[in-house]
Amino acid sequence: MSLMTSVACMQPGQLEIRQVARPVRDGAEVKVRIRRVGICGTDYHIFEGRHPFLAYPRVMGHELAAEVIEAGPGSAFAAGDHVIVNPYIACGACRACTRGKPNCCTAIAVLGVHRDGGMCEEICLPERNLVPSEGLSLDACATVEFLAIGAHAVRRGAIGPADRVLVTGAGPIGLGVAIFARLAGADVSILDLDQGRLTEACAIAGGCRPILAGAGADAEINRITAGDGFDAVFDATGNLRSIEAGFARVAHGGRYVLVSVVTETVSFSDPEFHKREMSLIGSRNATSEDFRTVIAALKAGHVPLERIITHRTDLDSVAADLPRWARHKDGLIKAMVTLD
Repeated sequence: MSLMTSVACMQPGQLEIRQVARPVRDGAEVKVRIRRVGICGTDYHIFEGRHPFLAYPRVMGHELAAEVIEAGPGSAFAAGDHVIVNPYIACGACRACTRGKPNCCTAIAVLGVHRDGGMCEEICLPERNLVPSEGLSLDACATVEFLAIGAHAVRRGAIGPADRVLVTGAGPIGLGVAIFARLAGADVSILDLDQGRLTEACAIAGGCRPILAGAGADAEINRITAGDGFDAVFDATGNLRSIEAGFARVAHGGRYVLVSVVTETVSFSDPEFHKREMSLIGSRNATSEDFRTVIAALKAGHVPLERIITHRTDLDSVAADLPRWARHKDGLIKAMVTLD
């Protein structure tokens, strides 16, 4: 039996390079070689033990670009094709799936979270979870999933040109939200604790207004909005205090979209919530529609990948690099594992 290399998080704070049995393809799956793995905030949370939906040990990796090795007769794919991986393995039969929302399937299995992911040499996946690359580079293919989370959140928030938007959190997911809110024509502000990260996110998303979190943040928000608040607020921090603070920043009649997820219970003032007739919206994962939106934006040159991919490593080095990046994120936007 042949073996392949994978990187598993055995328990919080412990990564291990392992040799595991090479997967065998069945008739419903396509065998692919992993070529790029984007490292996500989810992966750092898994490493730190802060992800609510995960059991250890787990092979991480869900932002994937791959090359087809083997596909069955009649497949839409052939050996050598480059593909984007949709990492949300849905049942196809539950109420959510049958109503076009496989992103929140009741039995969803997200690669790298609920089942072993793509931080490995090869993997077998359902053909329905492979998306043609449409000529995108391997680097671009590996960014589609995280950008699609932002595109999905913007679609959930029904953002348009008349909207004044606040994105809280200037990490990769918040950056994706800001990019697609700007592409929807909204006036976008970004709130973050880190001045350097905030400045870079505003520049990458194009024309966003920076707001430095801290003692003066709410006064600045009141100044920008004339005390009215934002038509739509997105939280992409994964921080309970940040999520709870965001309710007060939503305008009357506005929407609050929770993109990040925390392990704790979120509390808010019911009178304030009702007074504003606020819409509270969860945004989970993404759908095929969002993948298509991102692919079109990448092909049109609307996403400056050269500024987003800031760090690189390989499969042999990621077990040392990921813990270091989890502690020190200076200058880090998106790290990419390259398998060539």
